[in-house]
Amino acid sequence: MHPILHPLRHPILRRDTPVALTVLMLAALLLAACSAATTDAPALRATATARPTMTPHATQGQFSAALGRAIQTVDAATAAALPAVSPTDTPADSASATPTVRATRTPRATRTPKATAAPRSIDGLPVIAYDDLPREAHETIRLIERGGPFPYRQDGSTFQNRERLLPRKPGGYYREYTVETPGEDDRGARRIVAGEEGELYYTDDHYASFRRVMP
Repeated sequence: MHPILHPLRHPILRRDTPVALTVLMLAALLLAACSAATTDAPALRATATARPTMTPHATQGQFSAALGRAIQTVDAATAAALPAVSPTDTPADSASATPTVRATRTPRATRTPKATAAPRSIDGLPVIAYDDLPREAHETIRLIERGGPFPYRQDGSTFQNRERLLPRKPGGYYREYTVETPGEDDRGARRIVAGEEGELYYTDDHYASFRRVMP
């Protein structure tokens, strides 16, 4: 309720006020209230007119046409933004798809093992290479490998090893063979002594010394 229409709070409207005056005062208050309501009406009408009006719904054909025009506009803008690519151009992805060939490392050259030096002695005896033997000793070794025939009947006989210069073995382990000496009428002083396991010894002083034959 408008404050001016509240009878209990207005100072004029009291119990001791005459009835005629009270009626006049109420009429005046009603006129004032109507005037205030009339003053607020334009603002209410302005507020009502400010509401947006509802537009009728578009038909399905109009919506499809509008959507087609929007798609054409986007396609045109995209084509203008992209750079032109000629048919001969290679896509960037093809370069990355090509496998990169890594250079293979050349393996290091294998070191040739150094030739092991021939031992200077075996079983306490000096050694002599096969190639350093005299030619006649080569012929004797070939006859031993073939099993003869030998030029002397003593060839192939047991060597007793009485001098104890060769490694000690059971009796019959060593056998001796003649190495001919040019200019000598007899067997001479050179011999090849062979062991049962294939070892060979050479002496050129009739068993006074021996050297182990190396292949």
